[in-house]
Amino acid sequence: MACPLRKWFHGRIVHVTLAGMKATYDTLSQAVNDLQRRGYTDDLALHEECLVCSGKNASLPPDEFQIDEFHRFEGASDPGDSSIVYAISSEKHHVKGVLVNAFGAGATRLTQLMVSKLATHPPQDH
Repeated sequence: MACPLRKWFHGRIVHVTLAGMKATYDTLSQAVNDLQRRGYTDDLALHEECLVCSGKNASLPPDEFQIDEFHRFEGASDPGDSSIVYAISSEKHHVKGVLVNAFGAGATRLTQLMVSKLATHPPQDH
């Protein structure tokens, strides 16, 4: 079964922020480093039904976090080697962090609610 995120991300998507400003990174590590520099310092892990911030001992269900921006990266030689970097915040849990997630064939199994939340995206200006 194909990952729903892969279908949504079919083709090349530019790096987008919810504020409408575009940030461009050549590598995943550049994106993570810049997000950390901008205050997204919590490490987040993806679970089937929530995000987990172990540093703050917090579980964030989909209705308790926002995706502030995301950046998609595809492997140069293998399209299956693809990742998305999310900048995520939660006022309720005082979390501001980074989630790196694979998509495509190696994607994590998620609940439909988590898939819907991660597929949420801002309108793009072309």
